[in-house]
Amino acid sequence: MTYYIIYDGNCNLCSNLVQALEQLDRGDRFSYLPMQDAAELAKFNITPEDCELGVILINAENPSQRWQGTAAAEEIAQLLPIASPIVSAYRAIPGLKALGDRVYEQVRDNRYALFGKRETVYRSKYPVCDDNCEPFPAR
Repeated sequence: MTYYIIYDGNCNLCSNLVQALEQLDRGDRFSYLPMQDAAELAKFNITPEDCELGVILINAENPSQRWQGTAAAEEIAQLLPIASPIVSAYRAIPGLKALGDRVYEQVRDNRYALFGKRETVYRSKYPVCDDNCEPFPAR
């Protein structure tokens, strides 16, 4: 099963996390689309305003199945065998999810101030594309 991760390609934190996922997954489960690619996002009926709420995970086989923000981060981790037990523990500890949601919102809303902004959009070497697209070169 394949999933699409929509991330902020200008955010240093987001781009570094995508690069780490690329190393772990090597394109087996995840393909990536920067939220700066409005034309591709439109194919999924995703607006720039939608992207303001954080990372988005889409089930490629059932695009109506989506997660956003902390729910997306948890689902991504759940799909990685190494992180799945950590997510289960995180969800089981009372109050931790609510705290995680608040921390995520603060990081999301202040990501450029906290981690910096890239001068160019990071484009994954495992891009979301249909049969007719040319993959972007990784930067």
